[in-house]
Amino acid sequence: MPYYIIVLGTAGSGKTSLTSVLQTYLAYHQLDAIVVNLDPAVESLPYKPDVDVRDYVDARELMRKTGLGPNGALIASIDMLAANIEELREEIDSYRANYVIVDTPGQMEIFAFRPTGPLVLSALVGDYKAVALFLTDITYTTRPSNLLSALLLAASTHFRLKYPQISVLTKIDLLPREEVEKVLAMLEDPEQLASSITNERDVRLLWDLEDVEYLAEKLTIFETIPVSNVAGEGFDDLYASIQRVVAGGEDYYTEEPNPVL
Repeated sequence: MPYYIIVLGTAGSGKTSLTSVLQTYLAYHQLDAIVVNLDPAVESLPYKPDVDVRDYVDARELMRKTGLGPNGALIASIDMLAANIEELREEIDSYRANYVIVDTPGQMEIFAFRPTGPLVLSALVGDYKAVALFLTDITYTTRPSNLLSALLLAASTHFRLKYPQISVLTKIDLLPREEVEKVLAMLEDPEQLASSITNERDVRLLWDLEDVEYLAEKLTIFETIPVSNVAGEGFDDLYASIQRVVAGGEDYYTEEPNPVL
């Protein structure tokens, strides 16, 4: 029985590169993993997908045929994918992999606001165990109000998809270590985050400090793992966190192997 790892996040958050590094990490540790590209509009990938949604629907071909723009074609492609979801699921199952890493499109409205995204993921995952990784570019979060905005989007996605979720801060190699620690400190201390937001000179909020503290406390419940896709830093911690969710801390290869049919 495979474990699904769903890689989510806004455009530019590092989803595709993290997917590639995570697959390599799992293979290095002798854990069988396949990658599913769920982005019908992507032009190039740093990995070779084992299952590619573009074999079923192609957003760029749809743009040429219908005159739709990039966002419209992507949304229409995901809607069309629902008609081929059983074929896609059968192709994934045919690999009998330990882990299935699903690389998703960067247009978060597909999962946060439209009905088809959650339906497609639900049909793919079925009754298998799954964990969602919500990626945020850490360089965006050095401003406290931006960090709160990212947390709100992560929570919105979690409410829609309803999978256990891990927050992943990417691109930590782009910041000095002390800046990384400042972001992590705000995530560990909601009062500090709230105070930092209300102290921003150009931010005017509808809520007072107590309200922001309450909101920050609720939004910082997800475990946060800082990683660098370039240096490979943090992937031991990320794997351990994934295992705690999907396997209760037990490595997959300690479980009963799948029978060979």
